[in-house]
Amino acid sequence: MKKSYKVVVAIAAASLLTSVAVAPANAAGTKQKVCVALDTGGINDKSFNELSYAGAKSAKAKGYASSVEYLPAGKSYDENVKKFVDKKCTVIVGVGYALGDAVTASAKANSEIKYIMVDFPSGGANVKGLTYNTDENSFLAGYMAAGYSKTGVVATYGGAPYPTVTIFMDGFARGVKYYNDVKGKSVKVLGWDIAKQTGTFVGNFSDQVKAKELSVAFEAQKADVIFPVGGSLVVGTVENSLVSNKSVALWVDADGHLAAPKYDSVVMLSVLKGLQGSVELAIKSVYDGTFNNSVYVGTLKNKGVGISPLYGKFKSTLISKELQSEVADLQSFIADGIISIK
Repeated sequence: MKKSYKVVVAIAAASLLTSVAVAPANAAGTKQKVCVALDTGGINDKSFNELSYAGAKSAKAKGYASSVEYLPAGKSYDENVKKFVDKKCTVIVGVGYALGDAVTASAKANSEIKYIMVDFPSGGANVKGLTYNTDENSFLAGYMAAGYSKTGVVATYGGAPYPTVTIFMDGFARGVKYYNDVKGKSVKVLGWDIAKQTGTFVGNFSDQVKAKELSVAFEAQKADVIFPVGGSLVVGTVENSLVSNKSVALWVDADGHLAAPKYDSVVMLSVLKGLQGSVELAIKSVYDGTFNNSVYVGTLKNKGVGISPLYGKFKSTLISKELQSEVADLQSFIADGIISIK
């Protein structure tokens, strides 16, 4: 399973260098001073912060960076980015949609620095945006959840109503709808309304107590599968699932089995985003002198997004072979453009 996850990350990064506009680059082969500005949730969120920083550390391990450091989210994203400018960082990585404006403004004022922006489009010649079509793999997860549900009710919630969060939630709900359409079922989705494009949110990416409260409320409405889209918020959900025995969860961004195997009994699968590989390759491009500002888009086709294998009892007894086969076919059809998820 560990090998399969690494393959997803490696292949996801491979398409990063297919580009058009190349910014003025440092001398090829120059090791970079890489500085990573995190979003809320912390360096050990077992999700987008941790994976992005792991990409930077991997770049250093492979000789593309002379040093790597990070700053946790503070009172001001602008302040953290400025600290890195003052420290003469040659590559600044902003992690998360909320840092987009701070990174864009800093990049305009500091053309000699290369910026890598996770979950935000490119915003200038010296900014590389890393984005991911996570509605595609969330669609697969929604279909799987609908097929697994015994109560006919599933749920999702997000950390904050950012486009990079709601894209997961919308894809999940659309996957459930597709299951209903092809199977003649009526599985209900709590926490997201496709028509209104509104849903349920914690308000941040760190309040696991509120995440647990939302999960309990969803269970009270008969939800037996819950999809938290909010980094470490998933811990609030799975801790509740362990105690209540009323629901299972889907992990987001990272492979939950690798990040926290103690929750395998209540985590069906993970909805993966190739953050580590794409960050590493973007840093490598600065080292190589091939850095460019074309936006990277991770998809099912280029394996920049995906779903993990099913874990333990879910693979062996709880998810039918027929449902597993249907999801595998769906993955191929979406990747090949045969099925539209919109």
